[in-house]
Amino acid sequence: MVSCVGRLRATSGCAAELSNIIADMNDSEIILSVQASPEGGYEARALGHAIFTQAETIEELKTMVRDAVQCHFDDHTAPSVIRLHLVKDEVISA
Repeated sequence: MVSCVGRLRATSGCAAELSNIIADMNDSEIILSVQASPEGGYEARALGHAIFTQAETIEELKTMVRDAVQCHFDDHTAPSVIRLHLVKDEVISA
């Protein structure tokens, strides 16, 4: 199965998959797409929210994600679960 989350050039099938993921989220959960940064380290982008952060390691990224989510939401609206969706982009020959 090909993962489409976090891809800017999503096809119509990928766009539908992304819409389904966002629609299935409830207020107690937020999903962030995590991928390797071109500059090194990792970057995370929230689905359906204007949240972006980056760090050198996955452990540092988890801390940065928690901080970014806490800053984005009020105490009473913050999600209780943060889900990280790790995306690996790999190109193979045809």
